[in-house]
Amino acid sequence: MLRRAGLPVGPSDSLLATEALRHVSLADRRQFRAALRAAMIRRRDQYEVFDHAFDLFWRDPDAPRAPSDPDAAPPAIPPAARRAAEAMPGANQPRAQQEPTPPREDAALTTSDRERLNRLDFEAMSAAELEDAKREIRKLVLPLAHRPTRRFRPDPAGPRTDLRATLRTAMRQGGEITEIAHRRRITRPPPLVLLCDVSGSMARYTQILLHFLHAVANDRDRVHSFVFGTRLTNITRALKNRDPEVAFQAVSHILPDWSGGTRIGEALASFNRLWARRVLGQGAVVLLITDGLDRGGAEGLSEQAERLHNSCRRLIWLNPLLRFAGFQPRAAGIRALLPHVHEHRQVHNLDSLRSLVATLSATGPAPRRIA
Repeated sequence: MLRRAGLPVGPSDSLLATEALRHVSLADRRQFRAALRAAMIRRRDQYEVFDHAFDLFWRDPDAPRAPSDPDAAPPAIPPAARRAAEAMPGANQPRAQQEPTPPREDAALTTSDRERLNRLDFEAMSAAELEDAKREIRKLVLPLAHRPTRRFRPDPAGPRTDLRATLRTAMRQGGEITEIAHRRRITRPPPLVLLCDVSGSMARYTQILLHFLHAVANDRDRVHSFVFGTRLTNITRALKNRDPEVAFQAVSHILPDWSGGTRIGEALASFNRLWARRVLGQGAVVLLITDGLDRGGAEGLSEQAERLHNSCRRLIWLNPLLRFAGFQPRAAGIRALLPHVHEHRQVHNLDSLRSLVATLSATGPAPRRIA
């Protein structure tokens, strides 16, 4: 049931849970729940789904239920509760008892469902919709425009004359120049650096955005991935695994501050001090994924963001808060970041990710920073 709800629970977790239950009293519901959660769940953002799934699975089927008021408005169901209810074994059993209806092929309905998935907020998706969204994200390709490098390669039709190669060929032929060598400048996509916020305020979007980071890291070379909450962590090697579940399992083991606080200024300072010179060469593009809510009061954030802006060719800030129509940059962290980014874009659904891919793939000069 937990796997159907989207939680990465494998056979090793089941064996660990079985071993944990030997050390608690099975008659105590609180101990039973705590042992299972400690053995199967590793991230705080999964606690809510686990608790709803536990209550549904172990509820008394003969317990009386409160009658519902037909005139009252239906209560709002949290996304975690909806995912647990959809993963409940036998949740769709009453529908199976009905007479099967013949399948209908409606192209308009298919298009409508796909458009709804593309526009639906990641936070409001059910477990099945999240799986569909992850499959769509794995298909995304990020072909950055090629940039010229300092190196050249031999090319008979190249625009530049290679005098050194011409003289070497002449020396092998007794000093007589029989042909002129040419060369062409090598072009290649620039490095891509991903800085993703995994703090508590970003917990609803971190899971799906990590799938985006994994898809990008396995699609091209020279991709460097970092996550930060209260500190900066390099997850580039962990995301290189082709299997996303194995990659995220490795990421969860090396992250000390998942769903914790946010210190964007300190994280950017660590990146500028330890990693900027290694990964920001040859016109690198930086994607900063955060909501800009800094618990440290944005101390030093403006200076570090300006240094990062000057070290890369393009700094794009992806902010899930931009999905709100009445968004205003009132938080101190948002005001500190905004003057130093080239673009400020929303990232909350599939359409926003596809728009980002289309923007990065387009050729043209580097945009100016936001005034």
